Amino acid sequence: MAKSKRRKSSKLFSTPRKKSRGKKAQRMGLINAGIAVMSLLLVAFIFSFSGRQTQMGVPIEVKFPSMPDTPKLATEIYDANPMMDVEIEILNGCGEPGLAAKFSTLLRQNRVDVVRSENADHFEYDKTILIQRSENVSGMKHVADALGFSVDNPGQVITSVDPNLDVDLTLIIGKDFRSISSIQSYLSN
Repeated sequence: MAKSKRRKSSKLFSTPRKKSRGKKAQRMGLINAGIAVMSLLLVAFIFSFSGRQTQMGVPIEVKFPSMPDTPKLATEIYDANPMMDVEIEILNGCGEPGLAAKFSTLLRQNRVDVVRSENADHFEYDKTILIQRSENVSGMKHVADALGFSVDNPGQVITSVDPNLDVDLTLIIGKDFRSISSIQSYLSN
């Protein structure tokens, strides 16, 4: 009885029957031949494509427009109008918009190196003040002359040397800026 109930083996775990090696070898030979033919076609395609890309096209000529006036180099501009060895900061102390920039332009025309121009700590300065921050007396005299200030007037020029600052002079623009003659003539132009 035990022999009569034979279990069917599952196909999942059973070993397949061996097929003849001749058919398998013939099939693999066909696949290899197909790969070889496809490789040859690919090489031929790449060769034909590269041949087209190397052909000579239409020549293009590039012409740059001539410049009548060649721009000056910065060194040429500096040599023509050298800056003085004085650095100044300009602070707007009256609140008039753009005034520090106007003073900067005026002093740069007078060969003064304006390091920065910005607003002061408040806008309640009544008088325009030039403050000497270093021992560069000749620079201070040059800026005072450009502004029309008297070096001997303590209401216009103050000496407060501070070696921690990176400037030689500080100009604080006050509400009286319209009374300065050099500014009047600069603003009227």
